[in-house]
Amino acid sequence: MSETMSTIRADFDRLASLSGGEWDHSSHYHDFLLRHVPTHCRQALEIGCGAGTFSHLLAKSSEHVLALDLSPNMIRIARERSALFPNIDFQVADVLARELPAERFDCVVTVATLHHLPLAEVLPKIKRALKVNGVLLILDLFQAEGVSDAFTSALAVPLSMGLRLIRQGRLTPPRHVREAWAEHGRHDSYLTLRQVHKICAEMLQGAEVRKHLLWRYSIVWKKPG
Repeated sequence: MSETMSTIRADFDRLASLSGGEWDHSSHYHDFLLRHVPTHCRQALEIGCGAGTFSHLLAKSSEHVLALDLSPNMIRIARERSALFPNIDFQVADVLARELPAERFDCVVTVATLHHLPLAEVLPKIKRALKVNGVLLILDLFQAEGVSDAFTSALAVPLSMGLRLIRQGRLTPPRHVREAWAEHGRHDSYLTLRQVHKICAEMLQGAEVRKHLLWRYSIVWKKPG
């Protein structure tokens, strides 16, 4: 395993105990992602499943879910919380090293994970694993660029605080949670939306790219026949 991936795994092993399945910026868009899961989805793959929050939702729309995460602690917690979801197979795996069967999945989902991975390597692998007419769903963070993104980010701050107050009864996460994620963030880097559009034009032709208010973007791509 590369030094970078080892660092990421160690980070999420530490963060696992803080993953309680509560509302966060990514979970705010779970319903949006679920609307794009194919009807009659038999086989779904989630890359970077964490503690399994979205895996549970995906399992309600799919016959079987293979949920992968680099962190053994995340997978342990996900399994402990998933007794009611026997159709989820949680596995510790580095998707870069993991062999994915060709044309197996009706849907592949990745939430706040792709910014950790080299897209030139992982996207072709995902495309091969999708069935014809299968759907790739990506939700991730982007790096603000220019006046428009700066304005959107400014609007997102009060919205984030208001939503957290409604969902969790507080304006910000607890201090120890903020500090843990800030430490992890030292290793993170994000694409700008311009870079996202360029990658889609080169590798995911026809993809629908959307900017979302809470510092997120989404990609919805259907594999052509």
